[in-house]
Amino acid sequence: MLFGLALPVCLIWAAASDLRTMTIPNRLNLILSASFFPVAVLLSLDPSDILVHVGLAVAALFVGFAGFAFRVIGGGDAKLLAASTLWFGLGGLVPFLTYTAIAGGAFTLILLLARQSLQIYTPTLPEWIQTLLEPKGDIPYGVAICVGGLLSIPSSDLWQLLNKLAT
Repeated sequence: MLFGLALPVCLIWAAASDLRTMTIPNRLNLILSASFFPVAVLLSLDPSDILVHVGLAVAALFVGFAGFAFRVIGGGDAKLLAASTLWFGLGGLVPFLTYTAIAGGAFTLILLLARQSLQIYTPTLPEWIQTLLEPKGDIPYGVAICVGGLLSIPSSDLWQLLNKLAT
Protein backbone atom coordinates (compact mmCIF):
# COMPACT_ATOMS: atom_id res chain seq x y z
CA MET A 1 0.00 0.00 0.00
CA LEU A 2 2.45 2.57 -1.30
CA PHE A 3 -0.07 5.43 -1.24
CA GLY A 4 -0.66 4.78 2.47
CA LEU A 5 2.89 5.91 3.16
CA ALA A 6 2.10 9.34 1.77
CA LEU A 7 0.77 10.67 5.08
CA PRO A 8 3.78 9.87 7.30
CA VAL A 9 6.31 10.64 4.56
CA CYS A 10 4.71 14.01 3.75
CA LEU A 11 4.38 14.92 7.43
CA ILE A 12 8.06 14.24 8.04
CA TRP A 13 8.98 16.07 4.83
CA ALA A 14 6.90 19.07 5.96
CA ALA A 15 8.51 19.17 9.40
CA ALA A 16 12.02 18.95 7.97
CA SER A 17 11.31 21.61 5.36
CA ASP A 18 9.68 23.94 7.87
CA LEU A 19 12.59 23.58 10.29
CA ARG A 20 15.24 24.26 7.65
CA THR A 21 13.53 26.88 5.46
CA MET A 22 10.42 28.08 7.34
CA THR A 23 8.36 27.00 4.32
CA ILE A 24 6.25 24.01 3.39
CA PRO A 25 6.23 23.38 -0.36
CA ASN A 26 2.87 23.55 -2.14
CA ARG A 27 3.73 20.36 -4.05
CA LEU A 28 3.97 18.54 -0.72
CA ASN A 29 0.41 19.54 0.17
CA LEU A 30 -0.78 18.59 -3.33
CA ILE A 31 0.87 15.16 -3.07
CA LEU A 32 -0.61 14.64 0.40
CA SER A 33 -4.10 15.66 -0.71
CA ALA A 34 -4.09 13.78 -4.01
CA SER A 35 -2.79 10.53 -2.51
CA PHE A 36 -5.70 10.39 -0.07
CA PHE A 37 -8.18 9.51 -2.81
CA PRO A 38 -6.57 6.31 -4.13
CA VAL A 39 -6.07 5.12 -0.56
CA ALA A 40 -9.71 5.83 0.28
CA VAL A 41 -10.89 3.95 -2.82
CA LEU A 42 -8.52 1.01 -2.26
CA LEU A 43 -9.77 0.70 1.32
CA SER A 44 -13.40 0.87 0.13
CA LEU A 45 -14.21 4.04 2.05
CA ASP A 46 -17.86 4.86 1.44
CA PRO A 47 -18.36 7.85 -0.93
CA SER A 48 -20.34 9.70 1.74
CA ASP A 49 -17.42 9.22 4.14
CA ILE A 50 -15.05 10.57 1.50
CA LEU A 51 -17.25 13.68 1.34
CA VAL A 52 -17.01 14.00 5.14
CA HIS A 53 -13.22 13.85 4.90
CA VAL A 54 -13.24 16.50 2.16
CA GLY A 55 -15.66 18.70 4.13
CA LEU A 56 -13.48 18.53 7.23
CA ALA A 57 -10.41 19.41 5.16
CA VAL A 58 -12.18 22.39 3.59
CA ALA A 59 -13.27 23.56 7.04
CA ALA A 60 -9.69 23.17 8.29
CA LEU A 61 -8.47 25.20 5.32
CA PHE A 62 -10.86 28.05 6.14
CA VAL A 63 -9.85 27.99 9.81
CA GLY A 64 -6.19 27.87 8.80
CA PHE A 65 -6.57 30.83 6.47
CA ALA A 66 -8.35 32.77 9.21
CA GLY A 67 -5.34 32.02 11.42
CA PHE A 68 -3.07 33.15 8.58
CA ALA A 69 -5.04 36.40 8.20
CA PHE A 70 -4.51 37.11 11.90
CA ARG A 71 -0.82 36.13 11.64
CA VAL A 72 -1.25 33.21 14.03
CA ILE A 73 -0.17 30.55 11.55
CA GLY A 74 1.74 30.51 8.26
CA GLY A 75 0.12 29.86 4.91
CA GLY A 76 2.02 26.60 4.40
CA ASP A 77 1.01 25.48 7.88
CA ALA A 78 -2.65 26.24 7.08
CA LYS A 79 -2.47 24.19 3.88
CA LEU A 80 -0.66 21.33 5.63
CA LEU A 81 -3.28 21.31 8.38
CA ALA A 82 -6.05 20.99 5.77
CA ALA A 83 -4.24 18.35 3.70
CA SER A 84 -3.55 16.33 6.84
CA THR A 85 -7.13 16.69 8.10
CA LEU A 86 -8.29 15.06 4.86
CA TRP A 87 -6.70 11.82 6.07
CA PHE A 88 -8.29 11.63 9.53
CA GLY A 89 -12.06 11.82 9.17
CA LEU A 90 -14.40 12.22 12.10
CA GLY A 91 -12.77 9.49 14.16
CA GLY A 92 -9.28 10.92 13.98
CA LEU A 93 -9.94 14.66 13.85
CA VAL A 94 -10.10 15.35 17.59
CA PRO A 95 -6.97 13.32 18.39
CA PHE A 96 -5.15 14.98 15.47
CA LEU A 97 -6.04 18.50 16.59
CA THR A 98 -5.36 17.68 20.24
CA TYR A 99 -1.95 16.12 19.62
CA THR A 100 -1.06 18.95 17.25
CA ALA A 101 -2.00 21.59 19.83
CA ILE A 102 -0.04 19.84 22.59
CA ALA A 103 2.99 19.33 20.33
CA GLY A 104 2.74 22.95 19.17
CA GLY A 105 2.66 24.27 22.70
CA ALA A 106 5.56 22.09 23.82
CA PHE A 107 7.64 22.86 20.74
CA THR A 108 6.97 26.60 21.04
CA LEU A 109 7.96 26.59 24.71
CA ILE A 110 11.16 24.65 24.00
CA LEU A 111 12.03 26.94 21.09
CA LEU A 112 11.40 30.10 23.13
CA LEU A 113 13.59 28.78 25.95
CA ALA A 114 16.31 27.84 23.45
CA ARG A 115 16.11 31.32 21.95
CA GLN A 116 16.78 32.83 25.38
CA SER A 117 19.49 30.49 26.54
CA LEU A 118 21.44 29.73 23.35
CA GLN A 119 21.98 33.23 21.94
CA ILE A 120 25.68 33.13 22.83
CA TYR A 121 26.17 30.10 20.56
CA THR A 122 24.03 31.30 17.66
CA PRO A 123 26.85 32.76 15.49
CA THR A 124 28.63 29.39 15.39
CA LEU A 125 25.57 27.37 14.37
CA PRO A 126 24.35 26.53 10.85
CA GLU A 127 22.30 29.28 9.21
CA TRP A 128 18.98 27.43 9.45
CA ILE A 129 19.44 26.97 13.21
CA GLN A 130 20.36 30.66 13.54
CA THR A 131 17.05 31.46 11.84
CA LEU A 132 15.19 29.19 14.28
CA LEU A 133 16.86 30.89 17.22
CA GLU A 134 16.11 34.48 16.17
CA PRO A 135 14.56 36.06 19.29
CA LYS A 136 11.39 37.23 17.53
CA GLY A 137 11.42 34.65 14.73
CA ASP A 138 8.54 32.57 13.49
CA ILE A 139 7.61 29.18 14.90
CA PRO A 140 7.76 26.37 12.30
CA TYR A 141 4.37 24.87 13.18
CA GLY A 142 4.78 22.16 10.55
CA VAL A 143 6.75 20.31 13.23
CA ALA A 144 3.71 20.24 15.53
CA ILE A 145 1.40 19.19 12.69
CA CYS A 146 3.83 16.36 11.90
CA VAL A 147 3.92 15.11 15.49
CA GLY A 148 0.14 15.44 15.86
CA GLY A 149 -0.44 13.65 12.59
CA LEU A 150 1.93 10.79 13.28
CA LEU A 151 0.46 10.22 16.74
CA SER A 152 -3.09 10.30 15.33
CA ILE A 153 -2.70 7.80 12.50
CA PRO A 154 -4.11 4.91 14.60
CA SER A 155 -7.24 7.02 15.27
CA SER A 156 -7.96 7.74 11.61
CA ASP A 157 -10.89 6.22 9.75
CA LEU A 158 -8.49 4.85 7.13
CA TRP A 159 -6.41 3.05 9.74
CA GLN A 160 -9.56 1.45 11.12
CA LEU A 161 -10.47 0.20 7.61
CA LEU A 162 -6.95 -1.10 7.06
CA ASN A 163 -7.14 -3.06 10.33
CA LYS A 164 -10.48 -4.59 9.26
CA LEU A 165 -8.98 -5.68 5.95
CA ALA A 166 -5.93 -7.15 7.70
CA THR A 167 -8.04 -9.37 9.97
